[in-house]
Amino acid sequence: MEFTAPQLATLVAAVPAGDAWLHEQKFDGYRIEAVRTRAGVRLYTRRGNDWTDTFPTIAEAVAKVSAKSFVLDGEVAVLRPDGITDFQGLQQALKTRSPNLVYFVFDLLEEAGKDLRDQPLLARKARLAKLLAKAPSVLRFSEHVVGRGEQLFAEACKRGLEGIICKRADAAYTSGRGKTWVKVKCHRRQELVVGGFTDPEGSRSGLGALLVGYYEGKQLRYAGKVGTGFNMQSLGELFAELAPLERATSAFTPAPPRAQTGPRAHWVEPKLVVEVQFGEWTRDGRLRHPSFQGMRRDKRPKDVVREAPQ
Repeated sequence: MEFTAPQLATLVAAVPAGDAWLHEQKFDGYRIEAVRTRAGVRLYTRRGNDWTDTFPTIAEAVAKVSAKSFVLDGEVAVLRPDGITDFQGLQQALKTRSPNLVYFVFDLLEEAGKDLRDQPLLARKARLAKLLAKAPSVLRFSEHVVGRGEQLFAEACKRGLEGIICKRADAAYTSGRGKTWVKVKCHRRQELVVGGFTDPEGSRSGLGALLVGYYEGKQLRYAGKVGTGFNMQSLGELFAELAPLERATSAFTPAPPRAQTGPRAHWVEPKLVVEVQFGEWTRDGRLRHPSFQGMRRDKRPKDVVREAPQ
């Protein structure tokens, strides 16, 4: 088996109840599928891009697992000393080629040439735990609890985690977004497309704020300005990527008025995706108190839509 399009979780407003569901921590990193064959190890993003060279220490660890053929699904992240995954730390690790990465593995799609996707999740995870029992420490089995999801969610929010993932214990693995995997978040956070930026003011350099939005069909809708969460390095890097993309007209439909963007807005081709944390959506579709978290190299702009819990 080569790359398989990943199963994705649907955002919901409440944790599903009952022992039919198992619950896992939601990791704050990059979704990665690891394919091990006799030819070697390949690491793929959720879009199927080959990132083996991006995470060489993870590829090396996967190659040391005793089995010769398998497909893993998980998340590559950076762990803080308190045990919480750190997305901004992951951004820095990617720039410096830091070996301080962990691969949290939560599913096994194939083993020894046998396709396991039709088996119940609990059966797949039981085989996964055995497979990783003697694996290098950078490969971590994603622990879960059956039932008691509300307790785990409360604890996750108390610890400052992003949230939890809830999965039907008896469900098969199905590519795409469905209802057998759902996610519950402690705070609002999602990917957004950059359609412009403003000039810096005062002592700030590079840029002042990002003008971001999301796709509704084929139209890019304006969602507001993101002016916090940056440091000097991220401001410089964002400006370096956005400056060559500048265009004369707005890509947003409709174009936001200058009263909302400010008089010194620059429009860009909508090719850059960023992660943003925010308080809530306003009635007119704007972000309240948004904060930049990092860039998303694994997401296509056209795939970014406004997330609404079901």
